[in-house]
Amino acid sequence: PKAISSKFPYSDGYKSFPPDGFWGDFGGRFAPETLVPPLEAITRGFKAAMRDGEFRARLAFLLKNYVGRPTPLYYASNLTRRWNRARVYLKREDLAHTGSHKINNTVAQCLLAINLGKKRVIAETGAGQHGVATATAAALLNLECDVYMGSKDVERQSANVERMKLLGARVIAVNAGSMTLKDAINEAMRDWTARPHDTFYVIGSVVGPHPYPSMVAHFQSVIGAEARRQILSAEGRLPSRLIACVGGGSNAMGLFRPFYRDRGVAFIGVEAAGRGLDTLKHSATLSKGSPGVLHGARSYVLQDKNGQILETHSISAGLDYPGVGPEHSFYKETRRAIYAAADDDTALAGFDMLSRAEGILPALETAHALGYLDKTMPSTRKGESVIVCLSGRGDKDLGIVAASSKKKSGRTSRPRNI
Repeated sequence: PKAISSKFPYSDGYKSFPPDGFWGDFGGRFAPETLVPPLEAITRGFKAAMRDGEFRARLAFLLKNYVGRPTPLYYASNLTRRWNRARVYLKREDLAHTGSHKINNTVAQCLLAINLGKKRVIAETGAGQHGVATATAAALLNLECDVYMGSKDVERQSANVERMKLLGARVIAVNAGSMTLKDAINEAMRDWTARPHDTFYVIGSVVGPHPYPSMVAHFQSVIGAEARRQILSAEGRLPSRLIACVGGGSNAMGLFRPFYRDRGVAFIGVEAAGRGLDTLKHSATLSKGSPGVLHGARSYVLQDKNGQILETHSISAGLDYPGVGPEHSFYKETRRAIYAAADDDTALAGFDMLSRAEGILPALETAHALGYLDKTMPSTRKGESVIVCLSGRGDKDLGIVAASSKKKSGRTSRPRNI
């Protein structure tokens, strides 16, 4: 591993990545020998695609005309009045096709899979949005698609399971371990190890062995590149803070990366504190974890003293993961980003707050970042602006929110006050 440095580890800004896949001590490629050749082929294929004008033109066409980019940067005036401090903007990834930022990455990776001669793609999913986005891109590009999903998540995200099936994907429930995202990734890795000759693994976040963290971050950086242009147009200056939820961390990294060199812009990543950081029922990897190796890369992970991966909990399936992208770990160690945590109740309050203030139902993942606004907004000043990445819409979570309201109030008809 390389010594940690505060120097940005890219040769040409956020569009490139370190050749060995390390950011300081974090990243790398810890993979079985069977996967080294396909990982090398993907690395070469990705680099070639980024130099290929035809590939980039096709991707740009699909992002604009199929995905619906650029997504709006929306000034949330009602939300702003709640604190009467900095102006709050929402980067509306919930308005992208399929309802989240995930489609940015899956369309790009499925195009790359075709370039590499693959006929089948596999994916893992927690909240189901990456699974839906992969199934969508596979249907568009005529690829066979299998999606692994923990059986616990299959139950709590049943609507997205049906969407994947309607799109032609096979959803494979995983009953091992905690039956959540970690276990779905384990099974997807086993599948890919068995069939690297005809299968491309579409990883959904900035995790996994090199080059996946860099590749996914690059494809998601369209979020921050757009937001940077949009906020300069709207405000004439850069924002004081960028805020996003962090599980694996792809929406946050997509927003943060294009602002990396802008030292006056603070990065705040909000993890899932679950039932509290003083319990073992949380998913706050950067807040409570330690460096280790998980799913092919060295990063912060939730582990016991013997290095065994701990089970996690979050009300949001997409944040229910014991690891995080290695680039986020580098940002933490070099203090480029601050990582906080919001518990389940705070996330539910954030969901209610945006729904009632702006008429927008956010995903429970994003609701963690929204709930955290009550802590960070009082320290902002008038004349500043804050951008929150609204990573997905909340349709998929209505059952969870309704069940929580019923449990808390004792009856479904009583609204929850915040």
